[in-house]
Amino acid sequence: MDLDARMPSLADVAELIRARRGARAPFIVGITGAVAVGKSTLAAALGELIAGGPGTPSVEVVCTDGFLLDNATLEARGLTLKKGFPESYDAEALGRTLAALRHGPADIPGYSHVTYDIDPALSRSLAPPDVLIVEGLGLQEPAACGLDALLYLEAAEPLLEAWFTDRFLHLWRAAETDPASFYARFRHLRAEEVRALAGRVWQSINLPNLRDHIVRARDQADWVVRKGPGHVIEAIVEAR
Repeated sequence: MDLDARMPSLADVAELIRARRGARAPFIVGITGAVAVGKSTLAAALGELIAGGPGTPSVEVVCTDGFLLDNATLEARGLTLKKGFPESYDAEALGRTLAALRHGPADIPGYSHVTYDIDPALSRSLAPPDVLIVEGLGLQEPAACGLDALLYLEAAEPLLEAWFTDRFLHLWRAAETDPASFYARFRHLRAEEVRALAGRVWQSINLPNLRDHIVRARDQADWVVRKGPGHVIEAIVEAR
């Protein structure tokens, strides 16, 4: 179903998920797409909409970042500059955890976006909700991950680069008062130098990951949500 004839909204996405879910619980839906496309923001807002909808189902959101290999392991394997690529995830652990959640509580590992590493203090035990939203990278094979449905979030590459750069600069500025932040190491740079650095990171790491790996999930997705300037949803296509 293509909703381009009118301005689509997040409520339309929630309704599509409700219709696909039926009586299944937990219903596990993945949200993936490029770095900086807005997966986390959309997942949180979508979770609130679904939870406030008919039947007020319980909803939990889990990020795949918790299933990244820790930084020490990535460094030992020569994958430090491949974080976010398929080989940087413990895909088997993600699959086992989602399978376990269908039958009872499971431990969800935590990831710190301050230190950019796995943080055991952020792990949590999660009971099976009615709807589980799994957002992040590493979801190119939804069946292997144990997903019931997959949403692919996309936008034009220039927009993605601009959003990534803006986020990079925001985190760099926040690091001024947070020496523990990963971005504190860049505080000696001027803003224009940080912007240039963000551009290099995008072009050398995130864009190749998008083109070579992440976009493969689009063909596996049940829904494709296209975003335009200002993160406005421009179209929702039901692919399967």
